Amino acid sequence: MNVNISSINFKADSKLEDFIKEKVEKLSVFFDGVMESDVKLRLEQASNNENKIAEIKLIVPGNDLFAKKQAKSFEEAIDNAVHALRKQLMKRKEKTKGL
Repeated sequence: MNVNISSINFKADSKLEDFIKEKVEKLSVFFDGVMESDVKLRLEQASNNENKIAEIKLIVPGNDLFAKKQAKSFEEAIDNAVHALRKQLMKRKEKTKGL
């Protein structure tokens, strides 16, 4: 699976990019049809500590899947988004088996 990572208004270090690729590539275990993923990282100008936003879009046949999470760190936001996408992939897999 191809993982495209873009960070808006900052430069993500290679350690963070490796972490993201490792987490997102594991999603292909749950559903074989995942072709590509787009990950966007963004810092929000907020007064609270939870100002890191991760958006992940999975390109799958049919409808694409999307998750957006906000947390104190990018790692936590990615973990939460991957967890949400895992649930969506499981539902998609169940629907395709039911057909």
